[in-house]
Amino acid sequence: MKTRVPSVLSVLRPLAVLSLLLALSGCTVYQSIGKSVGSFLHPVSGHDFVHIANDSWDRRNAVLYFYRTHSQWAADEIEAPSVYIDDTHYFNIRNDSFTWLEVSPGERHIAMRRPLLGLEGMNSFSLSLIADATLQVEPGQIYYLRYNELSEPGRRHPDLDPEHPLAQGDLQLVTREYAMQAEEIVSTRFLNSDLLAPNHAATSIVEVNEDMDYERRLVLLEEERQLEIERLKEEGKYESASWFWPFGGGPTVTLEADRKIEKLEEEYAQLELERERREEAESGGGWWIF
Repeated sequence: MKTRVPSVLSVLRPLAVLSLLLALSGCTVYQSIGKSVGSFLHPVSGHDFVHIANDSWDRRNAVLYFYRTHSQWAADEIEAPSVYIDDTHYFNIRNDSFTWLEVSPGERHIAMRRPLLGLEGMNSFSLSLIADATLQVEPGQIYYLRYNELSEPGRRHPDLDPEHPLAQGDLQLVTREYAMQAEEIVSTRFLNSDLLAPNHAATSIVEVNEDMDYERRLVLLEEERQLEIERLKEEGKYESASWFWPFGGGPTVTLEADRKIEKLEEEYAQLELERERREEAESGGGWWIF
């Protein structure tokens, strides 16, 4: 009697269904099912390292290079760690590889998680959190982030506090000079996207960053507004609603938080208008029928 060996798809399908159900329940599920294959099963085969062309990115933004130097550990890996920017998954970094992302200036949150059959965690729980850090990104700058679970870089980044998460551990920010040494990023190959290991790197994620920054600032301002209302109530600058008209009442002075929210919404509306103009210019001003 033959024993039936389950296929990879038969293993992954229930996990995908489970992650979908958890997502629909309102939980934040971290997963890279179908994307986490490691170098033991799928070695990197992209081109040798080269910087992207200067005219390929907007100098009002910044570029993050991620690279993973060779080690036998990484070469024997079945599943590769996931990289998240601002809580969004972009790629799983395999042995001896590099990739990049164009990002918006500001505070960018960088996290790495190690998957188990593609699943990595839910909400604040992570199966294996490799890195969890914020990086203040400046316009026009290029940043190099080195990942190696066996050896740390020989030199710390001079601009980082020694206690900064990216100045210690497996994922560290290094200088351009250090990254360009032999056996560092220059020896890696491009992490191409294919059917066995799809990714969403080597592109601009500026608009995603801008949208998330807007939503994050709006949430903070709404919290600030509630605190301001509580303070005005204590100062006697707030009128309660009448029992017969529950929609009345409110602060007797203009809220500072409302001014900030209005300014934020105006800035975001202007940003969306600029995007529309840029898309129109790139498309040549419209459709032609001939």
